[in-house]
Parts: sequence; structure tokens; C-alpha cells
Amino acid sequence: MKIASSKDKHIAINILHTSFLTETFPNSINFVAKQDKRRSKRIFYLMKYQCNIALLFGKIFISNNHKSCILILDSEKRKTTLKTIFWDIELAIRCIGVRNISKVIKREQILKKNHPTVPFLHLWIMATFPKNRNSGIGTKLLKDVLKYYGNEKPIYLETTTQKNQDFYKKHGFNIYNEIHNLGYPLYFLLKPN
Repeated sequence: MKIASSKDKHIAINILHTSFLTETFPNSINFVAKQDKRRSKRIFYLMKYQCNIALLFGKIFISNNHKSCILILDSEKRKTTLKTIFWDIELAIRCIGVRNISKVIKREQILKKNHPTVPFLHLWIMATFPKNRNSGIGTKLLKDVLKYYGNEKPIYLETTTQKNQDFYKKHGFNIYNEIHNLGYPLYFLLKPN
């Protein structure tokens, strides 16, 4: 496992973009990225945004073979700065689309209401190249990340699919809430410290 620097950001962006481009079912990525002929570029900008935020307020972990990555945010470090405001504006223009901004803001408010009330680590996004899924690469990376953090703080995440729920449950996460009012199901999981 490698902890990425800004020089490695392109590796994570490539993994995330390639992975989520193939996911066309209703989920958080497709909710945020406007669905039009520029979908690929919009998802690219979303992944660039997420990597920028993770480098500033958390960490990006990349598997040794550069096939999988995990972005973690630290709830105690995340804050609004001039830089993040600029990134938010760029995300709105290049990814979300002006007409979709209000629905994305509403979604973010719903997510924040479901965040743990204590300081936590947010497993914001995890991906493995589609051709490398089910090979154990993502599992090994997740285990390494969990070992890296130990019992520092609880680790929180959201997911949509039953397959993902089952995967995270095997690694000590438990569902503590779910919502179904965004046009797709969203499950909130926590791994206690």
C-alpha cells in the first residue's frame, strides 16, 4: 500500500474514473454527476475534486500494483477555505450542472445529518479497476488501511448496493441507518474504534 502524494493523484483519479464510468445504475456518483453526453468528463472532474479534497483533509491510499484506491477524510480536519470554495464552484460548473446544484446540496445536508456525532474517519470512496475486481486487490487494500488507522477513530461510509454492504460487513462495519428518498437506497455504515 502506498499513501499518495499530489504527484500520485492522477493514479487515483484514473482508477476512480474508470471504475465509476462503468457503474450506470442509480448511485451517489450518478446522482451528483449530471447525466448527459459529457458524463465521462463530469465523472472525471468529480474524481479530481474528491482526490483534491482527500489530499487536503485526509489521505489517498493506492494498492502497490496501482489497481485499487481508497480516499479517507478526517472529520476534524475538513473545513472551508478559499481553495475549497473554488473547487466547489468548479465542481458545480464542470460536473453537477447549474440546474442540479440544489438537489446535490439537499443530498449533502441529508448525509451530514447521518454522520457520526463523534470525530470520525470517512471512507469517502473506494474503487478497483473493473477488470481487477474480485481478485482480492481491494480487500487487501481495505485491510491495510484499517490496520494503518487501528482504533484511532470510528470509520464511517455510505454505500448503495447489497454487495458492497456484505463486503464492508465482513470487515467490521455495521449498518446504523438507511434512507430511500434520493431515488436510490443509501446505507450508512460504521466500524467502531
